Amino acid sequence: MPNEPVENDAMEERLGLINGKTSKARRIILRNNQIKTRYYALDVNGNVTHNNAQITAQAVEALCDETFNKNDIELLSCGTSSLDQILPSHASMVHGFLKNGNLEINSAAGVCCSGMNALKYGFMAIKSEQVKNAVCTGSERPSTWLRSDIFEEEISHLKEIEEQPILGFNKEFLRWMLSDGAGAFLLEDQPHGKTPIKIEWMESYSYAFELETCMYAGADKLENGHLKPWSEFDPNDWAKKSVFAIKQDVKLLGENILQKGVDSLKKVMAKHNITENDIDYYLPHISSYYFKENLYAEIERQGMHIPWEKWFLNLQKVGNVGAGSIYIMLEELSTQED
Repeated sequence: MPNEPVENDAMEERLGLINGKTSKARRIILRNNQIKTRYYALDVNGNVTHNNAQITAQAVEALCDETFNKNDIELLSCGTSSLDQILPSHASMVHGFLKNGNLEINSAAGVCCSGMNALKYGFMAIKSEQVKNAVCTGSERPSTWLRSDIFEEEISHLKEIEEQPILGFNKEFLRWMLSDGAGAFLLEDQPHGKTPIKIEWMESYSYAFELETCMYAGADKLENGHLKPWSEFDPNDWAKKSVFAIKQDVKLLGENILQKGVDSLKKVMAKHNITENDIDYYLPHISSYYFKENLYAEIERQGMHIPWEKWFLNLQKVGNVGAGSIYIMLEELSTQED
């Protein structure tokens, strides 16, 4: 986690004021998500201290000790939704900072699921005996995408046509939700260490065939629900419309995230013939504590039961780290168990 924890009242100092005014939505969003602290790769003046590849490389190096060093890595698989650049790939940049010789690399795209996709690539590579070890990462550095200067051109343009320009809620919403950070797992074909954890299986489900895009950047959503990519905009509109800002369709999120999330959980439990009695800890990736009680209720509604004592969350302390969330949660849980 880069730098020191940032408390709620210090957020705008780091990210900046939009149109020189304190956000009216900030307190409402923070009250609902109940996040108390988060991390930014920005100093107190809002200047960049790390890029995404750098914090990811630091997470990888933190895995190393006298029994395993970075030169032993056979496969590096990295997932993120907040790339430092369009090209080259995130894993290439992380490898560049590690400077640890030739190895296979893989970059997983997507939003929060990219961290799990990176993990699954490493898992499958070991299961298929292509490699004996893999380092997999999930990371985010959205803070630079959330700074006020990203939106200033749009606000200036709105001033020309409105007396009181207001940034769209689908853009401002995420300014108070997201956090920077990186996590890394070392996967090996044999158990090592004091508390090795075994991956039995990994499953994922896409609902893109029936739902519109919910979270996006480098595009804008049209009235028909399709995305118009940045490459089809006039370059003059990139800043005027904050095309490269991270956006989320909040209405779509609220209507579907719980039902689809539990639907996928129900599918995977049936596929592997497990019940809640087989679960010791449940680590859901939720963006806000606003969803916690409703997620519990939806699990019950769909005929399952996971009691509160099995839930583990650290959202309040670290914020929503997107692709890195599961890595950071499991590391903290494992440390507690030690």
